[in-house]
Amino acid sequence: MKRVVFLIMVVGLVGMVGCDRHDDTTDNPINPSVGGFDQNGASNAVFTVASGRTVKFSKGNLQYQASTGTWRFAEHQYDCIGADNANISSAYSGWIDLFGWGTSGWNGSFAVCYQPWATSTSSFDYWIGGVSSYNLTEAYTNADWGVYNAISNGGNQSGMWRTLTKDEWSYLLDGRGSAYRYALANVNGVNGLIIFPDTFTIPVGVTITNINVISTSYGYSSNIYTESQWNQMESCGYIFLPAAGDRSGTEVNHVGTYGLYWSSSYNDRYDALCMFFFSGYACMNYGSRYSGLSVRLVRD
Repeated sequence: MKRVVFLIMVVGLVGMVGCDRHDDTTDNPINPSVGGFDQNGASNAVFTVASGRTVKFSKGNLQYQASTGTWRFAEHQYDCIGADNANISSAYSGWIDLFGWGTSGWNGSFAVCYQPWATSTSSFDYWIGGVSSYNLTEAYTNADWGVYNAISNGGNQSGMWRTLTKDEWSYLLDGRGSAYRYALANVNGVNGLIIFPDTFTIPVGVTITNINVISTSYGYSSNIYTESQWNQMESCGYIFLPAAGDRSGTEVNHVGTYGLYWSSSYNDRYDALCMFFFSGYACMNYGSRYSGLSVRLVRD
C-alpha cells in the first residue's frame, strides 16, 4: 500500500460545545436532518458529494461471508474485522471486510480476480473489462459491490447501493460549504474518522475539537467518545469510518492506524483511487488494485 501522495486539506481548529444547528450552504435553513438509519440501513441524514447531489451513507462497512455468499453491513459504525481478514478464502465461514478493487463477484467484469475472496497480489488480475482504464461505472457498474449484490440488512435487493467516485469523496471532504466536515476520533475504543452531515446538531455535553485538521500532532485522541456518547452523535446524523487497515494477499496491516476506503475510480494500470486517513490526514490517495481496503456504500 502506498503512502499519502498529496494533501489538499485546509488546517482548521475549532472547539464546539452545545446543540447549535449548522447548515452548510443555504441562507434559508431547511429542517434539520434526522439521525439514525432507515429500514434499509441508509442514513436519514444527507451528505452533499457534488453540486446539487446528495447521498445517504450505509449503517456500517461492507462485510462478506464466503461460505454462504452473504453480504451485509456491519452492525455498528465502529465495527471492523481486523486481523481475521487474514482467513480470507472461498470457503471461509467467518466474515471479511477488506476487498480488492472491483471484487463484487460479477464474472462479467472480465477480470481474473472478481470474487470478494481474491488474494492475488498482481494488479493486472483486477483490471475491469480486461483493460486498465475502466471505472466501476457505466458498462462495468456491476463490478461495484453495491450495484451487483443484495445486501442482506441493506434492503436485500441488488442495485440499491453504490461506491462513491473519487470526485465525490473529494467533494465530501473539501467541497462542501460547511466549515465542519470531518474530525478524527476514537469511538468506543476504535480509531477512525467522523463525517459531519450537511445539517447537524451537537449533543449537549459533547465536544468536537480539531475539525478538518491535517496536523499529525493531534491524531485520533483529539476526540474520545464512549458508546453512549457516540449513540447521541449517531442520532444527530454523524457517520463514522473506522481505521480498519489494509490487506495484501493474506497479510493484514495497519488496523487502528490507517483508514482506506475504495472509490469507484481507477488511477492507472496498477492503482485505483481511495479515500485515506491517518492520524491527522484525510485526503484522496491511491492503492494497488489488489489491496484489500474498506468499502462504505451510499444510496442516492
